[in-house]
Amino acid sequence: MTRQYTLKRRAERQAETRRRIVEAAVDLHSTFGPALTTFTMLAERAGVQRHTLYAHFPDELSLNLACSSLAMEERDPLPNAGPWRMIEDRRERLGAGLTAIYGWYERNAALVACVLRDFEYHAVTQQIVELRFGPSMASYREALGGTLGADGQASLLLALSYFTWRTLVRDAGLTTAEAVETMVQAIESASLAIGPESPRAAVRR
Repeated sequence: MTRQYTLKRRAERQAETRRRIVEAAVDLHSTFGPALTTFTMLAERAGVQRHTLYAHFPDELSLNLACSSLAMEERDPLPNAGPWRMIEDRRERLGAGLTAIYGWYERNAALVACVLRDFEYHAVTQQIVELRFGPSMASYREALGGTLGADGQASLLLALSYFTWRTLVRDAGLTTAEAVETMVQAIESASLAIGPESPRAAVRR
């Protein structure tokens, strides 16, 4: 019994240490970004030795997988597009989807800003973004844009961007509801623009 208890306590301590490291990584990634977060910074923030850190996470990819899992699967998962498919009215469906997505951006703004900045040049961050965001974004485009034409699809892609949310809410000072309505109107207007005066036709000219 004593040996079993000792092994159990050791496993619990290891799990606690691992959790502390991952939580410290999320904090640092939200402040400095994953590309600028070093293992030295992380060990200091988590209160562990570097050899302990490497015992749990031998490389940057394994650390970032755990970090993104905590942030995007446990703490605050990305919105699920499933319920939106049940909304028959397209305008209402767009509003529901963008409201959920913009709400997620609002709650996770610091982390998303750092991650998407580093995505431009950091290979590991690119892998993580494609893994964590790619499937969800594809489902959003399918659920919200299934009946849209090419111009409407392009406007939807713009609406789904974190940077669009930031521009409308943080820079222009709109409320989330106003930002959603602005983009729903833009998507609907683009979807109705047909013939020689459509944006796509204008570009071709």
